[in-house]
Amino acid sequence: MAGPSTQVKIAQKTWEMANNIMEVSAEEEIYKYDHQHQQSLLTAKPWEKDPHFFKDIKISALALLKMVMHARSGGNLEIMGLLLGKVEANVMIVMDCFALPVEGTETRVNAQAQANEYMAAYIESAKNVGRLENAIGWYHSHPGYGCWLSGIDVSTQMEHQMYEDPFVAIVIDPIRTISAGKVNIGAFRTYPKGYKPPDEEQSEYQTIPLNKIEDFGVHCKQYYTLEISYFKSNLDKSLLDSLWNHYWVNTLSTSTLLTNADYTTGQIFDLADKLETWDNTQGRVWLGAGQEGSDKKSDDKLSKATTDSCKITTEVLNGMLGQIIKDRIFNQVS
Repeated sequence: MAGPSTQVKIAQKTWEMANNIMEVSAEEEIYKYDHQHQQSLLTAKPWEKDPHFFKDIKISALALLKMVMHARSGGNLEIMGLLLGKVEANVMIVMDCFALPVEGTETRVNAQAQANEYMAAYIESAKNVGRLENAIGWYHSHPGYGCWLSGIDVSTQMEHQMYEDPFVAIVIDPIRTISAGKVNIGAFRTYPKGYKPPDEEQSEYQTIPLNKIEDFGVHCKQYYTLEISYFKSNLDKSLLDSLWNHYWVNTLSTSTLLTNADYTTGQIFDLADKLETWDNTQGRVWLGAGQEGSDKKSDDKLSKATTDSCKITTEVLNGMLGQIIKDRIFNQVS
């Protein structure tokens, strides 16, 4: 049987593979900061001419792990932090991040004056130790209800893009991350006010709780999603290993069946509410004269309900499998 240190390394490697983290050389341009080049981009502001200018975002594995750990520490409360990085052509690059001291609730985070002062002091201290990157965005968590921008998030992001562009919004769902193993994350930028985006291909379906669907639907055309990729280098190794040890101990000492019990129960109740709502709607359609396309909509909703139920079942089975593996490793050592 592999020793503890080997198991930790295997788990870390599995996590990196699940999130498709690519290793790059520490000598590559992505790790270099050219102040003059960044200033010329800020002066030219090419993103103002094209609302869809930024299409991709690259996030360092270090920043990703820090965001996930911060989001998990908040439990069912939303957390918030700032992203440090740069831009290269039409790609945004996140090199690091840090948590902000904010007041969190289950539906929003409120950044007070104390957070703004902390933000300014942190960025100044980072520059004093050679970290020259600027604030390039913010991140916050949506515990249990997916990665998208609410009405408040859209307003916040629009304000940032108006005065601090280039700026990106990242959303992490720590509860779905624990359930799935892979980080549940999304990166977004808002369109200018009054801009009507062209019809886009439907993005990958994600489960939105019934009480959030209206908020999601009203604002979903006001922003777009950036393609995310991750990178690391051998220089990140010691920091990543140190962070991973904390993350791994946390993962081993918790059971998703217990940690996410309320979330799983909520998902089942939410699915039942959706089915009842859709059933009532379908009943009204049948009582009426009949509307063309209603059958297609009904099939689409049934397909989504099937996807949601399969997802819940898979997450519970993964949790049970995890507990069986832990039991074999720690309780049945011969």
